[in-house]
Amino acid sequence: PPRLFMRGLMKLLLTLLLGIALLGPHGGMLNAEENEDKGAEAEFRKAAAQGYAAAQYNLGLCYAQGKGVAKDPAEAAKWYRKAAAQGYASAQNSLGHCYYCGTGVAKDATEAAKWYHKAAKQGVANAQFGLGICYFFGIGVAKDVTEAVKWYHKAAEQGHATAQYNLGFSYDYGIGVAKDATEAVKWYRKAKGGIGVAKDDVIAYMWANLAASSGHQDSKRLRDLLEQKMTGEQIAEAQRMSRNWKPRPHQGE
Repeated sequence: PPRLFMRGLMKLLLTLLLGIALLGPHGGMLNAEENEDKGAEAEFRKAAAQGYAAAQYNLGLCYAQGKGVAKDPAEAAKWYRKAAAQGYASAQNSLGHCYYCGTGVAKDATEAAKWYHKAAKQGVANAQFGLGICYFFGIGVAKDVTEAVKWYHKAAEQGHATAQYNLGFSYDYGIGVAKDATEAVKWYRKAKGGIGVAKDDVIAYMWANLAASSGHQDSKRLRDLLEQKMTGEQIAEAQRMSRNWKPRPHQGE
């Protein structure tokens, strides 16, 4: 079974590496890639059925991305859950995201935070950032901006650009941590490599808007200041981004 899993993994890797070479004249993928996807999915399925967590996670990815099978978010979540139950960190993070967004499962903030927490403890940067968001807004956990900053910091140390920006923002405005201009500048600079200088005002507005919606008065003032130097298009983009992040309470909470 381990050999079956490795064969499936290698096929999937080859598919990704050769994807550009297999593009047809009009940008459509040739049948060769479809065959590789189906072969990889079949090998993952064999190993997944025998309980191999990595194969279960990769089979979930196949369903999530429509690789070798028709896209099926519910089936993806099912296989993520099997791998997550065995402690597979990436699957725990993916399952947390499914619950956060309501993809393939009913949206459930408590379950989202639970699975993010499990993956975050194993060092998954995306999960650490997601858990920070949960604590910042009180999504599935009691609101605790100090705890949010703690998890931002862990993700930021691994190079997660948005966590780095959030951490700089937190130090800049004393949200969940004492104000520290030196630390703020340090983390803003680190974040620029991943976010891009041109996006700084948009990202800052997004987080200021989210914090303002939670009643943080300093963030309201920051948002108003940012508006004065942003274009209407930038403000619209920032507002769209903040709407996408804004927590939507799970039914029954």
